[in-house]
Amino acid sequence: MRQFIIIPLICIFILGLAVGCSKDKEVTLAPEGSSDEELFQLGDQFIKKDPEKGRLYFRQVIDSFPKSFYAQRSKLAIADSYFRQGDEGSMIIAASEYREFIQLFPYSPSAAYAQYQIGLSYYKKVLKPGRDQTKTIQALAELRIVMNKYPLSEEAETAREKIMECEERLADHSLGIAHLYYKRRAYRASISRLTELLTEYPTFSQMDKVYFILADSYYKSAMVEESIPYFRKLISDFPNSKYASKAVKIMDEIEKAQNKKA
Repeated sequence: MRQFIIIPLICIFILGLAVGCSKDKEVTLAPEGSSDEELFQLGDQFIKKDPEKGRLYFRQVIDSFPKSFYAQRSKLAIADSYFRQGDEGSMIIAASEYREFIQLFPYSPSAAYAQYQIGLSYYKKVLKPGRDQTKTIQALAELRIVMNKYPLSEEAETAREKIMECEERLADHSLGIAHLYYKRRAYRASISRLTELLTEYPTFSQMDKVYFILADSYYKSAMVEESIPYFRKLISDFPNSKYASKAVKIMDEIEKAQNKKA
């Protein structure tokens, strides 16, 4: 009999602990009648130390006061809270929240910021040249939207810098692939990749190397006439480049061969 009494008492005690713990974790929302400002302040109070609780208050603002100024701020605060977490999944959610903000408030002064943050959510996850550049391409596309849609915004200037960095990274990646083709004597593949690079990334910092490999790929493919403009461009535009001296030697050989034929 004593055992039958003790076991239920233990069960009741464990159940009481579980209930007590669940109450501790339970989020208490603001009382009915709270204003949009009060709800926003509560969300702002909790968003960094308890993001889930903060987001609940912010969502209350959005649901209860959809046309309020604080609804805009709440939506951005939710997106920013995911962005701060920084992991892959949170960045995807952040980008989605920023997109929703632009859809809900397309004429908001913060729309440019939201679009820039979408670009940044991809930019933060880009990989080094030589690895998958999908994130770089996505970041570039989103940052260009900032430039096109919000050219006078503060974010446009910062976006321009990030765009240049993305383009440099993509050009470097393309050059690496082209150079690999070149070393393997797959000259036509190298020419195709480098011609595309010239068109898409004209401000690339290693353009001297691009001109040399492109010219030499033509030259070694027995397409001498096609190589000459690129050798000359390299010599005239980058006279101090180590590739320029190589180009000069090859051009001397070409001129000697042409003189013999004449």
